[in-house]
Amino acid sequence: MKKIGILGSGMVAKALAVGFIKHGFSVMMGTREPGKINDWAAAHPGLLVRSFSETAKYGDALVLAVKGTAASTVLALAGGAHLAGKTIMDTTNPIADAPPVNHVLSFFTVAGESLMEKLQSEYPEAKFVKVFNSVGNPLMVNPDFDGIKPTMFICGNDAGAKQEVKEVLDLFGWETEDLGSDRSAECIESLCILWCIPGFMHNTWMHAFKLLKK
Repeated sequence: MKKIGILGSGMVAKALAVGFIKHGFSVMMGTREPGKINDWAAAHPGLLVRSFSETAKYGDALVLAVKGTAASTVLALAGGAHLAGKTIMDTTNPIADAPPVNHVLSFFTVAGESLMEKLQSEYPEAKFVKVFNSVGNPLMVNPDFDGIKPTMFICGNDAGAKQEVKEVLDLFGWETEDLGSDRSAECIESLCILWCIPGFMHNTWMHAFKLLKK
């Protein structure tokens, strides 16, 4: 897994692209309009910017880093044939197009379902792993909490794909907690709501979750 295709070009996509390059991966970013980020990409030698389809074809593994409302559309543009058999690191959350109420975000999913389960059902031959959805992009790669490793919760149906993601998280300075199949994605996606509350209340965003064990 040395070639990473990142579907998206927003802040999360950029943070992860820089992180993968830092750790020796070859990276291509996919976007609808590559020209819009050419100047930014030029500051990161070796980074390629292409269409969603070219990026999905390029990557040994993929990162889905777009708004939840755009996830299905972006995967369709990437092309199912290019997704089949590949690990897809799913950073998305089903955040509705509505402002938070009393500091609490709304999701467009309902109880008993998750965005990742929907995507997995649309592309059953791909290997989705929920990851990087419950922390802000400045802390996604090698976060510094005075030597304490924060916990990244992941889930997915393929054990090999989750092992690949764990190896990435090891490089990126995270402790991994595997929560099982894609049925757990609803719970992990909900962590986004919890993570955002201190930010909306106090404008503090440099925090992460830690699972303590005895």
